[in-house]
Amino acid sequence: MGHSILFVLCLSFFSLFCICTSSPLQDQKRDKITSLPGQPENVDFNQYSGYVTVNQKAGRALFYWFTESPASRQPESRPLVLWLNGGPGCSSVAYGAAEEIGPFHIRPDGKTLYLNPYSWNNLANLLFLESPAGVGFSYSNTTADYYTAGDNSTAEDSYTFLINWFERFPQYKHRDFYIAGESYAGHYVPQLSQIIYERNIGVKNPVINFKGFLVGNAVTDDYHDYVGTFEYWWTHGLISDSTYKLLRDRCDTGSSEHPSADCIKALKTAEIEQGNIDPYSIFTKPCSTTESLKRNLRGHYVSTLSSLKSWMSRAYDPCTERHSTVYFNLPEVQKALHANVTRLPHAWETCSDIVGIYWGDSPLSMLPIYKELIAAGVKIWVYSGDTDSVVPVTATRYSIDALKLPTITNWYPWYDNGRVGGWSQVYKGLTFVTVTGAGHEVPLHRPRQAFILFRSFLEDKPLAIA
Repeated sequence: MGHSILFVLCLSFFSLFCICTSSPLQDQKRDKITSLPGQPENVDFNQYSGYVTVNQKAGRALFYWFTESPASRQPESRPLVLWLNGGPGCSSVAYGAAEEIGPFHIRPDGKTLYLNPYSWNNLANLLFLESPAGVGFSYSNTTADYYTAGDNSTAEDSYTFLINWFERFPQYKHRDFYIAGESYAGHYVPQLSQIIYERNIGVKNPVINFKGFLVGNAVTDDYHDYVGTFEYWWTHGLISDSTYKLLRDRCDTGSSEHPSADCIKALKTAEIEQGNIDPYSIFTKPCSTTESLKRNLRGHYVSTLSSLKSWMSRAYDPCTERHSTVYFNLPEVQKALHANVTRLPHAWETCSDIVGIYWGDSPLSMLPIYKELIAAGVKIWVYSGDTDSVVPVTATRYSIDALKLPTITNWYPWYDNGRVGGWSQVYKGLTFVTVTGAGHEVPLHRPRQAFILFRSFLEDKPLAIA
């Protein structure tokens, strides 16, 4: 009996020792993706995915997918970029990775992948994060977390994720680090940037070597976003003169997180007048659906069928979200991604209605953070697809104008192979870029132009004048 107890104690000590001394190399090996189902041949970059715990007590863990630059492009010399999608409640795996800037896109069969020639991992190592818990594969053992998420807790959890992720991937410590995102990530990105910047103050060689951020069609300031959105609808012929006046009169823009009953009534009238279009890309055919959209003034839409994404040419598929839903629910895909290890009580979804509907704190403006980080010398670029009616170019222009920044280079067209790719204006501390013909998800609709934009951002060079 005594020998048995001694054996158990020794075994327990040995197990504890093994856990405590688990090395970053072992953790990386555990998370390394051997191959994804349906993956094309001759993939020459490393991929990793898995979970990082951000709150041990609550059992909260966030899912990530990391794709390094190809070996031929020397990933060890390239920066690290964190990509965040918004919603709130939408997956960076579904959108940023699988539709926009990631190396793989999903074919209509929902089972096979093809290489994205304009993947941003050709320029940087890409880290996609599903945040907060309740989004995508990210989870919490404390169910209440799904109903209490908000801006502040999301930023704190994302920061904790990064700190712990760098411990798992120490070779990326001190590497040039950027944050990028779109839509409601117009809140996530500057808020996380602010936390990193402030906690790096006084640190000689910070682990998170934060250099700047890039946001697209970003929710920024409620007052200017609303004014600019209503103006876009009217000037693009989507609503009547009378409805435009109603929206301006009845929507107390920017003074409350909750629109009045009169404002909601005016918004419903506007939705009827707009008809069956894809508001994220007003000139392209939407994926066929019988569902109506539920409009939210925060710049996101809630639909139980995540099927309303649009593409800009015959090569694109307006039903791409449906393909993502099929692919990421395949058991063999989840196994290859080391995902759904707790067996979520629901299918993987592109967006979580629960997280979005019950969203908590959401400041009315990000402009104070912009001012702080501009004064600190942080590199900031803002871009906007000009066919998006959800967070349109007019909204972004009003928000930037409110910063009252001196102009360095006045409004000018930028070119790609002799054709106008959009327009740009360089301010002291901020560069603004539009992408012509692009909707809400710029890299989805105009992948080549988005790639050129991202390269210019990393190089800190203005886009080509001719």
